[in-house]
Amino acid sequence: MKRQRARLWVPLSLLLVLSGCSREEVVGEDASTGQQTPFILELPWYFPAMEVPPTDPLTVEGVALGRRLYYDALISSNGPHAGKSCSTCHDQALSFTVPSSSTSVLPHVNLGWGSNFLWNGKVEGTLEDIMRFEVNEFFQVDVNVLRNHPEYPGLFKAALGTDEITQEDVAKALAQWFRRLTSARSRFDQYLLHEITFTPAELNGMLIFLTEKGDCFHCHDMPLMTDNRFHNIGLDSVYSGSDRGRYLITGAAADMGLFKAPSLRNVALTAPYMHDGRFATLEEVIDHYDSGVKPSATLDPIMTKPLTGTVLDLTPTEKADLLAFLHTLTDEAFVTDTALASPF
Repeated sequence: MKRQRARLWVPLSLLLVLSGCSREEVVGEDASTGQQTPFILELPWYFPAMEVPPTDPLTVEGVALGRRLYYDALISSNGPHAGKSCSTCHDQALSFTVPSSSTSVLPHVNLGWGSNFLWNGKVEGTLEDIMRFEVNEFFQVDVNVLRNHPEYPGLFKAALGTDEITQEDVAKALAQWFRRLTSARSRFDQYLLHEITFTPAELNGMLIFLTEKGDCFHCHDMPLMTDNRFHNIGLDSVYSGSDRGRYLITGAAADMGLFKAPSLRNVALTAPYMHDGRFATLEEVIDHYDSGVKPSATLDPIMTKPLTGTVLDLTPTEKADLLAFLHTLTDEAFVTDTALASPF
C-alpha cells in the first residue's frame, strides 16, 4: 500500500499548486525540408511534453494533409475496406470513436503520448508505427491512386517535400494529424486552470476518483487520465479468445486478461465500454468496479483492498458523484471544433 499512497500525492499536489495558469505553446521540431511551417500545438502547461520524431515534425502543411487523408475514402481504394475512410467509423462528435452498441474501439484522442496501441498493445512504438499498420495492413493503401490524383502530389510535396508518394509518406501525414487530435479543454481542465468552480457533487466525485475510495487514479493518471499501461481489472475469471488480451501478443502467462487502460477524457461520449463493449453505460462500469470484480491469477493487485477485498462499497450518492465528475472530462470544444472536422 505504500507504493499506491505515494502515487496519490502526485495528482493531489497538482490540484493544490495550480493557480493563475496560462496555456503554453508546444511547437513541433523544425521541419527538415526547410519549406514547411511549424505547427503550434497549444496545451495546458501541466500536460507532459509530447515527443515528436525529428523525421516527422509537426507542420501546418503536414497536419492539413493528414486531416484530408483521415476523411478521404481514397485511402481505401482497391483495399479490403474500399469506400471507407478513418472518419467513416470514427465520429468526431463521439471523441473520434465508433458509434456501436456491440463493440468498443479506443477513441482517437491524445494518442500522441502513447507508446503502445490497440487494446492489447499489438503495435508498439510511435504514432508513425501504428499508422504504418493502418496504412500497410488495415487499409492497404494503393499509393498509385494518390499519385494519379490531381491534388495529392502537390499536397505531399508541400507537406513532406516528396516527389513520389509512398505508404511511408501517408503514414507520416496521418501521424501528424493524430498528434493534432488533442483534447485538453474539458470542464476538468477549466477547473484546474481556475476558470470555473465545480459543483459539490463534481468535487466529491473528483475526490473519490483521486483517492483509495474510488481507486480510479492508479490506472487513469492525471492529466491524460490514463497510465498507458495494461491491467487485468477483473472482468472475467477464465479467459479465452480475444478476452485473453495482452497474452495474445506476449505469450506471457502474467499477461492473461490484461488490456490497455484507455484515457477517460470524453469518456461519457465513448460508450460502450471495455474491450468487448460489455457495458453500455458508465453506471454499469461503476457498478463493476464497486462490486463486480472477479478474481483470477492475473488480477491487478490494485483491485484488492486490505479490508474490503475487491469491493469498494460505494453508496448510491458516491456513485452519482463519481459519475458527475466523469462528465466533467467531456471536452465540448474538441468534439465541435470545425478545425478537426472534415475539410470536404
